[in-house]
Amino acid sequence: MKHFNLLCRLMLLCIVCSFSLSAMSQGVAIYKKDGTMVKYSYEEVDSIVTYNYGETPEVPDSIVTPPSAPQYEAVDLGLPSGLKWAAYNVGATAPEEYGCYYAWGETEEQSNYDWSTYIHCGGSNSTMTKYCNRTNFGTVDDKAVLDVEDDVAHVKWGGDWRMPTKEEQDELRDNCTWEWTTLNDVAGYRVTGPNGNSIFLPAAGYRVGKDISEKGKNGYYWSSSLFATLCYNASALRFANTTNAWGSRLRYYGQPVRAVSK
Repeated sequence: MKHFNLLCRLMLLCIVCSFSLSAMSQGVAIYKKDGTMVKYSYEEVDSIVTYNYGETPEVPDSIVTPPSAPQYEAVDLGLPSGLKWAAYNVGATAPEEYGCYYAWGETEEQSNYDWSTYIHCGGSNSTMTKYCNRTNFGTVDDKAVLDVEDDVAHVKWGGDWRMPTKEEQDELRDNCTWEWTTLNDVAGYRVTGPNGNSIFLPAAGYRVGKDISEKGKNGYYWSSSLFATLCYNASALRFANTTNAWGSRLRYYGQPVRAVSK
């Protein structure tokens, strides 16, 4: 175990690098020379041992231990359902940060937000390829809520984190006190639950094309619910300094996501 050949050293380097970059994916992937890949979640891995081919692996003096999965703060607001809301947006590290902007049902940011770049259509609002309930809008599958693989909150954060449904956003609106304020010079709403705990929702605006619109003035937060009447839209929480309500938004718009958990 004292000497590694060049191949083992390269393998170890790749593995260590994979761990250092895997905080968002919460796992490690090992690529084999035959082109196949083996994936393991952090929960499955105890340690990784390298050894010279032909020898029996032994526990070395030091082992590469995968880092624990990131922990995200869940705030209990005392809502009737018991649902907890995240302390900050997906892609952010503090409550006042805007975080990332995602088109509805996408799990990566875009450089240009348009029907031409939206992954769940064929380039227009009449060519939906997923989440469609009428033939004149595309291929019908009657899906009304995002599948787990299209839920960016779950994909990025794992565990039981997910995007809220419209009904869960309504519960937040109907059971909490909303106060327009600033946090570290960022405008938004402090939302205080029945138990006195609160979260801050920054007025992050939204992205269309390559631009961010209404930043610091209005907030738009995706739900996981399709807007049934016009399925090229999805339901979203929307607010300004005088009001908060729900509305429907074009699915290709880039908007923040505030996750929920049990």
